[in-house]
Amino acid sequence: MSSWTAFNRDLLEQMPLILAGLQDTILLAVSISISGILLGILVFYFTLSPHRWVRYATNAYISFFIGMPLIVLLFLMYYGLPQWGLRLSPFTVAFIGFTLNVAAYNAAYLTTALNGLNKAEIEAGRAQGFSHLQVFRFLILPQCLRLSIPALTNQVINNLKDTSVAFLIQYTEFFARVQELAATNFQFFKAYVFAALVYLVFVSIIVIAARWLERRMVVPGISLSSPAILERRSGL
Repeated sequence: MSSWTAFNRDLLEQMPLILAGLQDTILLAVSISISGILLGILVFYFTLSPHRWVRYATNAYISFFIGMPLIVLLFLMYYGLPQWGLRLSPFTVAFIGFTLNVAAYNAAYLTTALNGLNKAEIEAGRAQGFSHLQVFRFLILPQCLRLSIPALTNQVINNLKDTSVAFLIQYTEFFARVQELAATNFQFFKAYVFAALVYLVFVSIIVIAARWLERRMVVPGISLSSPAILERRSGL
């Protein structure tokens, strides 16, 4: 029996477990992408606070979680918190840890997009009597989100790929199941090629969806080839 035949046989035998792991990967990736953008918007809002101490605290949050390696954060929560009497499930640890990390990056992307806005438009809104929240909600946030689509897409892709480290805190996602497959027949190369192809398919779907969304969000008179947008596109 050839090695590929044996590998395909083991793959088919473990396919239910692999599909279950893939479902867990998608669940985690979608969850942290949604929670990460929502918390990121909130953090971004606080970076524009008229109170200096709020801005300092928010920028410290962004710097801390961007600088903190994700795996260290997950290990601190999963293996460190039980020493203080707090035990969380692997999914809960992954969800909280990823959300805090992803929100910091998303807030940074939105802050960068803010530099590309027309400041006169924002000042005009304030002159019309808009409150700080109204200026953010109706003028700043919609435009920053539109300009940040490529960068936010990159983050969603990273979210999907980074879920592969969750198996280190015993979250049985897709890559953990592939590890189990490889351990049964020692066909590590074939197993990891299979995993890479699956990730590539899902990344391609995300990119196609982002391109479609980007076209739908185009504002007449604003070119997608502007330097700011090209800079963000370069990451895709």
